Parts: sequence; C-alpha cells; structure tokens
Amino acid sequence: MECCSIHASWSPGGNVSGTAGRADRTEDGATPGGPHRPGTPAAPRGRGPVVAALMTGMALAALDGTIVSTAVPQIVGDLGGLSVFSWLFSGYLLAVTVTLPVYGKLSDTFGRKPVLIAGIVLFLTGSLLCAAAWSMESLIAFRIVQGLGGGALQGTVQTIAAGLYPLKERPRIQARLSTVWAASSVAGPALGGLLAGYADWRWIFLVNLPVGGVALWLIVRHLAEPDRAGASPGPRARARVDWPGALAIFATGTLLLTALVQGGVAWPWLSAPSLALFAGAAALTAVTVLIERRAAEPIIPGWVWRRRTIAAVNLSLGALGLLMVAPTVFLPTYAQSVLGLGPIAAGFVLSAMTLSWPITAALSNRVYNRIGFRLTAVTGMTLAVLVLLAFPLLPHPGEPWQPALLMLLLGAALGLFQLPLIVGVQSTVPWAERGTTTASVLFCRQVGQSVGAAVFGAVANAVLSTRLTEGGLDDPAALTPAAVDTAVEYVFAGAAAAGALALAVLLTLAPRRFPVLTDDDRTTT
Repeated sequence: MECCSIHASWSPGGNVSGTAGRADRTEDGATPGGPHRPGTPAAPRGRGPVVAALMTGMALAALDGTIVSTAVPQIVGDLGGLSVFSWLFSGYLLAVTVTLPVYGKLSDTFGRKPVLIAGIVLFLTGSLLCAAAWSMESLIAFRIVQGLGGGALQGTVQTIAAGLYPLKERPRIQARLSTVWAASSVAGPALGGLLAGYADWRWIFLVNLPVGGVALWLIVRHLAEPDRAGASPGPRARARVDWPGALAIFATGTLLLTALVQGGVAWPWLSAPSLALFAGAAALTAVTVLIERRAAEPIIPGWVWRRRTIAAVNLSLGALGLLMVAPTVFLPTYAQSVLGLGPIAAGFVLSAMTLSWPITAALSNRVYNRIGFRLTAVTGMTLAVLVLLAFPLLPHPGEPWQPALLMLLLGAALGLFQLPLIVGVQSTVPWAERGTTTASVLFCRQVGQSVGAAVFGAVANAVLSTRLTEGGLDDPAALTPAAVDTAVEYVFAGAAAAGALALAVLLTLAPRRFPVLTDDDRTTT
C-alpha cells in the first residue's frame, strides 16, 4: 500500500528567509518572517489540475498492481504459460523497485516534470504492448516495460506532492494519494474480473490509455517548475548522470529480487540457482559501492545513509514493507480457508485497512505538529504491533468481523506511522535532494516487501509442511483450516517482530526532533 509526493504563486501566510539547508528548531513548519529569497519559488495557487494529475498517475500505478490478478485464468487460457505466469507480477515488481533510485536521482538532476512525463509515456507504451501480446513471454517482457514506467510514477508523484503544500498542510495531498491507492486496491480486482469476464483481458491494459492520457495532458499543461539554477546554492553546473552506477544498481537489484521472489517457489532456497543469484547479488553490491564512491554524481549518494534521519526512515519503512506482507498476502488466504469466505468477501476483510489508513494519515499533522514526527511514528507503530499480536488470539473458528476490526485498527495505526516519516524526511532536505531521498525511502519499502514475501512464505510453508508430516498426508489440499490458521498466526507474529524492529530503529537511530529546513514551507516544485 502506498500512502502512501504549478502554475502561479501562493503564500502560506508568512515569508521565509535564511539560507538553504539551515535547520529550524521546530517541526511545525514555523519560520521567521522576512522577504522571500530569490530562487525559492512560492507555492502555487492553481494546484487543482496538478493534484488531479498526481492522483490520476497514482491510480495508474495502484490499479496495475491489482487489476491483473483476477484476469490470470483468462490470460493463461489464451496465451498459455501457466508455469511462468507469476512473472507477470514479479517482473513488474522487479522493474519498479530497481528503477526507483535511478528516477529519484534523475528528477533531482533534470527536474520532476520531464521524469514524470517520460514515466507516463513509458507506462502507456508498455500498456499498449501488453494489450498486443501474442505469448506469455512477450506479455511478461511488456509488463517489465510497464514497470520501468511505474518506477517513475511512484517516486516522482510522491516527490512532487511534497512541494505542493507547506509542511502543516502536507498530509492533505498525501491523504488524497492514500485514498486513491485504497480505492484502487478495492476496485482493481473487481474491474479486472469484469473486463476479463465480459469483454477481453486485453482491456485491462487498454483502459490505462485514456486515464494516462488525461494525466499526461494535465502535467504538460499545468505543472511548472522553478529555474533549476535557483533550486540550490552555488553556480549552475552541467548535469551529469552516473549511468554506470544506474546499470550496476539495476543489475544488483534484479539478481537480489529475483532470488527473493523465486526462492522457495521456482526452486528450493538452498539450490544452485538460489545460491548463484545471492552470490551474484553480493558481488554486484561490492561493485556498485565501488562505482558509487568514485562517481561525481552518484545515483545513491553516501549522504543517504550517513544522515541519521534519512537512514532511520529508510530502515523503518523497510520494516514496514516486511510487515505489510502479512495482511496483504496471507489474510485473504486466511479469510477463505479458515473463515470459509468467497474471494470477494475475503477482499472486503482486507479492505477495512484501506479505509482507516488515509483518515488517520490526513489527521496525522495535528499529532506531529504537537509531539514531533518521531514520537507520532513511534505511537503508530506501537499500536500496530499490539494489533498484530492480537491476531493469533482470535478464536478458531471466528467471525469475519473480528479480523476486519483488527485490519481497521491496523490501518489507523499505520496511517500514523508512515505518513509522518515520509513528510518528515522530505522536509529535512532541499529541493535538489528531495527526489533522491524520496526514492530511497520507497526503494527500501519495496525491498522490504520482497524480503517479507520470501521470509514469511518460508515460515508458512514450514508450518504447513510440519502439519502434513504429522498428519501423514501427501496432498497439500488435505490440510485442515486449523493448519492454515496456525501458519497465518506465525506469519502475523513475525510481522509484529518486524514492527518491533521499526520501533527499535526509530528509538535508537532517529533524532528526537527532525531537522526541518527553514525554507521548507515554500514549495520548490
């Protein structure tokens, strides 16, 4: 889940003075009065069209993650390729994840607008190619093209959103993006099923074209960026892109995520393919570090990890990605196998989380303006850990409203956790570093999801295998609902451990007060 980053001028009711990079002593966005500093553009009045474009772009990325799932039977029936269809999802995930840091650096170098436009065009090109696919292999390849555009959509939309509103009001746009993601999570499977059942599965990709066309038109017409020379102090230098570093990051991420996604599924964890992929990823990591240290403009600069605030947020949201695998992947299985619900009803149990998340996210500014970003996030994750620990205490067999209630509470808790960290970390860096920072946060969360899928999948498989052995069974279909219930309970306990890890990182590594920049109340996008 995502929670979830113009054309005129706007002032939040106070001017900003001081040099770029100077930190304020508070996290409420209050800054001393003074004349508007040249090169720090005021925020826009006409934000409506740009907000609409960002929400439309986010809808493209969010829908694409869910709309395909319900059309898989029709796709396999038409194209074949049952043994490799999982790469329809894995390939897209890989492309999005490994390109996030690259797009983040490119947006800091060349601006948000050209990167977002390129991402939308690439995504729509991939959608059109997917609709014309003639085999499962070609469809997988074109899904990867979609993912290359999706990486630009996810990172750049969040970065632009950070500049639309002053710090006190920033949860407004983030809550809207969260609402889009939540609605897409619920509507995606239903829309995919309708198109596949009553039209043709190719329409699940063609429907992206008019939606993306509207977003593209709004961005081209209404999004205006400041002069890059005024975005950061010092003389304007010729932009350089670390293409060797980008290629090394892409290759490293591809090997690592392939090992995590396919391990225990396509081959055993300790098999030659898994060991070879992990060894290759380790070797390429060393090469990447060497390249990035020598690069003049590295894709992932060292300051991302040297600054306590950014490093703490990256690790915390990586733990969030790990945690989120439990409800999003295993709860629908629990609802169907243990509670006996149908696929649609099982989806509604999970959707309770997407209802409360954007509400608490929108209200989180009232909390972090009083107690700070870190304490707000700590409060949210503490509540989330308690909810996750309550899941194994549910009666068996239980009622559907019981896990739905827990998901409602979990969404409310995570809304208080994620958004303050994203808003907070974006507020600690100037315009020229915001794209890289946002991309590093999203990259860590995506990697956390991939690791979580591998780790919790292994946990669930181990529990179920033990139950098969104890029962003298050979067919996994013969497993009882109680066995599935036990496996999911272990997964939720592991998710609680991931939440505890996030708490430990925040309490030990994150500063008590985030060093918010004095000029951050002004939009620079």
